[in-house]
Amino acid sequence: MIALLRLIAWLLAAAVTIVTLGPQDVRPHPFLGQQGDHAVAFLLIGIVFGLAYPQRRLTASALAVGLIGLLEITQLWMPGRHARFEDFMVDAFSACVGFALSAAAGWVMKQLGQDPDAMTRQRP
Repeated sequence: MIALLRLIAWLLAAAVTIVTLGPQDVRPHPFLGQQGDHAVAFLLIGIVFGLAYPQRRLTASALAVGLIGLLEITQLWMPGRHARFEDFMVDAFSACVGFALSAAAGWVMKQLGQDPDAMTRQRP
């Protein structure tokens, strides 16, 4: 299960990177408006990475914020793209909310007597 979550997380990150840095014609038409689409995409990234790496959630969230900033800055060198601080803030905040939601889900599972981190432990 954890391997599938990790695969999904990295595929989602690759898709967001391609859409962010790729040519205009690979970008989907905004469904929720530009900021809404950004928020949903990075919220999903936070949730999936948080579930895929529960024991490294804090480290993963810090790396995500840094890489989101790098992704935004990289747009300065992409034709037809623009880097905006507002986009960075929406993306980073949404990813952090996603990580927090994954942490809350893990806490609820522990309260219910299930161990969500058991998925990541090695079996003898």
